[in-house]
Amino acid sequence: MSQYKVLVTDYEYESFAPENEVLNKLGIELTFAQCRTEEEVIEAAKDADALINQYAPITRKVIENLEKCKVISRYGVGFNTIDIEAATEKGIMVGNVTDYCLDEVSDHALALLLSCARKITLMNNAVKSGNWNFNVAVPIFRLRGRILGLVGYGNIPQTVAKKAQAFGLNVIAFDPFVPEEVAKQNNVELVSLDELCERADFISVHAPLNQHTQGMISHDQFNKMKREAFIINTARGPVIDEAALIAALQEGKIAGAGLDVLEVEPIEAANPLLKMDNVILNPHSAFYSVEAETELKRKAAGNVADVLSGYYPTYLVNKEVKVKVSLKEKE
Repeated sequence: MSQYKVLVTDYEYESFAPENEVLNKLGIELTFAQCRTEEEVIEAAKDADALINQYAPITRKVIENLEKCKVISRYGVGFNTIDIEAATEKGIMVGNVTDYCLDEVSDHALALLLSCARKITLMNNAVKSGNWNFNVAVPIFRLRGRILGLVGYGNIPQTVAKKAQAFGLNVIAFDPFVPEEVAKQNNVELVSLDELCERADFISVHAPLNQHTQGMISHDQFNKMKREAFIINTARGPVIDEAALIAALQEGKIAGAGLDVLEVEPIEAANPLLKMDNVILNPHSAFYSVEAETELKRKAAGNVADVLSGYYPTYLVNKEVKVKVSLKEKE
């Protein structure tokens, strides 16, 4: 029997070979649940030493009922499923995986941008409907010399910037937490959000979802955008006020959108975005590749293995927890 109980709170995966490869070295066998509610998580996880979480709610109520949990590791970059403040108060480390899908998400953001700019999806649908005429896509503007505005300038948007520059796009970014010299060395100009909305021909959203970023792109921002502008979102749906986006599209305030994420997922059948020819919709898939999924699973399990071996996790979200917990730093 395992020395520790490590619970996967919920999952969409068919194989756990990468996790087992990491945890078997410590003699740990995973325990699995498919929790959807606070009560289900509490029942399954109350005696767990560690949690690996996908979408199940790890709320303050859940955390207060964890009897001996040392670490919660999330499958993903974002950690909005977990109450970070409550975990920190209880001395529980929270881990994520910040670098597993840099190429995948940056490639996907650019694919959506290019498809919007060149109106690939629109013309594909026209041809398949029997209309062989590029005029359905008029106007199309040259990419070179146009401006890409990045909302957020962390690892993924920095990768987007490098790839976008290869197409001749000029890149500006809004991120109050990034030093100007970091942007400058990559030939990116840091600007305010208002200035970004006013200048950009393409806006690509990469901000994490939290209380400060929810709805940060709303009516005021859309009112400042160019009528020829497209907005791309491969981050989290609620960063964009969806009602404001729909209104902006219906009123012709912007040219279109490429969305991998939405406020409500899966998309509801009555959502007006489904009927808009100038909107590309994907099912929250930008993160995925075979290689990225394997890397994510291995690194999420690695956070757990680190902590249960007496080390701070490689990817520690709540660094403030170190005042409550004394572990070794990994060399």
